[in-house]
Amino acid sequence: MSSPLPAEITAEAFLARLAERGVEYVFANAGTDFASIIEAIARNHNRGRKYPRAITVPHENVAMAMAHGYYRIAGKPAAVMVHVNVGTANAICGLMNAARDNIPLLLAAGRTPLTETGSIASRNRSIHWGQEMFDQGSVVREMVKWDYELRSGQPVASIVDRALDVAMSEPRGPVYLTMPREVLAEPATPSRRVTNRPLGVTDAVPSPEAIEKVANILSNAEFPLIITSSAGRMPAAMAELVALADEFALPVVQNEARDLNLPTDHSMHLGFDSTPWLAKADAILVLESVVPWMPRVATPKAGAKIVHISTDPLAARYPFRDIEMDLAITGEIRAALAMLRAALRTAANGHQVAIDSRRKKIAAAHDELMQKRRQFLDKARTQTPIHPAWLAACVSEQKAKDAVVISELGLGVANLDLTVSGSYMGNMLAGGLGFGLGAGLGAKLADGEREVIVSVGDGSYMFGNPLPYHYVAQAEKLPTLTIIANNLSWHAVRRATLDLYPDGAAAKANVMPLTELKPAPAYEKTIEICGGYGEKVDNPGELPAALQRAFEKVRSGTPALLNVITAGR
Repeated sequence: MSSPLPAEITAEAFLARLAERGVEYVFANAGTDFASIIEAIARNHNRGRKYPRAITVPHENVAMAMAHGYYRIAGKPAAVMVHVNVGTANAICGLMNAARDNIPLLLAAGRTPLTETGSIASRNRSIHWGQEMFDQGSVVREMVKWDYELRSGQPVASIVDRALDVAMSEPRGPVYLTMPREVLAEPATPSRRVTNRPLGVTDAVPSPEAIEKVANILSNAEFPLIITSSAGRMPAAMAELVALADEFALPVVQNEARDLNLPTDHSMHLGFDSTPWLAKADAILVLESVVPWMPRVATPKAGAKIVHISTDPLAARYPFRDIEMDLAITGEIRAALAMLRAALRTAANGHQVAIDSRRKKIAAAHDELMQKRRQFLDKARTQTPIHPAWLAACVSEQKAKDAVVISELGLGVANLDLTVSGSYMGNMLAGGLGFGLGAGLGAKLADGEREVIVSVGDGSYMFGNPLPYHYVAQAEKLPTLTIIANNLSWHAVRRATLDLYPDGAAAKANVMPLTELKPAPAYEKTIEICGGYGEKVDNPGELPAALQRAFEKVRSGTPALLNVITAGR
């Protein structure tokens, strides 16, 4: 005869505290360690307590990417819950992406039962011996800000608070919590105290003295240059950057862009590659960019003054990084930009003629950049296989102005028209492939009114676990447009090989080893088995009409996929 369950078990307290702290979703892939979590959710049907919504995601890579994409649009952390060590292992690529992209999320994993007897949750299957580890947290420790194992008798609400506080403090990032099955089934231990303060610590603000130095450097420069990858992640920060560039005619290059930081039609926008401008700039302000230039390819001109402003200007979590800097300033970007704009009004006093002259030159350079893009597209529009630039231009022509474009080795950002904050997610610096698909679902979940366009290479599509992706889209009614830029190869691998050995044997081979993805599957069929619309496109002239059909499906609530046969870039 089973013993009666306590009034509240730890699993219930865990879910309740997540909700109290603003976590709205748990993306879950369950295992035998989830018994108490499942019981807690079922018991709550009669109690009406506020819990996060638990969404079943049949692969951990998709679940992690959903939490990632959700945060990028909603600005709030989500939780992912996975099955012991094996679920954790499947989540690691997503965890690497989150760590390098400063995404706060709580990855919670069950822990195989520690006891053989003595608890209703003690081991009762042979797998419980096979899945025990000496140190489960060690699997992820290098990629998280904090990891911990919940112990018997501890107040889980306090542990949740600490996890989310650490995740949401700058520089933000993922945290990891393991929860043994016995502990989840125990009576909940009440917290010593309850707090409802905002998550994390208040943002660091640069010192006024440091900002004054930056203002003096920029105001005395003939060609100052701003380089950023993700300064515009938050709408208020993008607005501050736009205002700064406007007022003082400061050109901006979005190198290795992970976010949209400045509208692409802005007169101070000088593209997405810093290389052509490094030799001209005599002052460079690097904002939230780990790799503002590639030292092997190009470096700043001699004597240029270089300032880095970031929540972590030294990129302390990266083992090696030797990027030039004369001044490194820690600070939250929105506040730093607002302070800098105020300081420049004093420092640039008397420099208006120089600012006006620079404004004309940068605007002309921007116009020339756009003209070259148009000329290139005129040539690309009829090329077969379809040129990726033509694909991007066609998407820009038909998408909604505020559509979210997620590009994972798919649509080249240089050929997209982007103007609205939060409308772009670029390639992950960590390179954990498969990010794009789940991120699209998370973005759509965060803002169901916005169009979401997921663009991936054929290899990235396979890495993204497409069947679980399409399943969740159908189950949760999250219609996205998926575009596969299908060049039938691992083009990044091919390109890297040619970079090292341009005249080598691999370059001359009829088939370069380990780079082809032939014969290509009929990817457009995968979405059909989950109730979506799929179409293959290999003629550049037919691409606009195919996109129109796909957008019509998505706008009517049906997920759509285009398998576009493209040339390698």
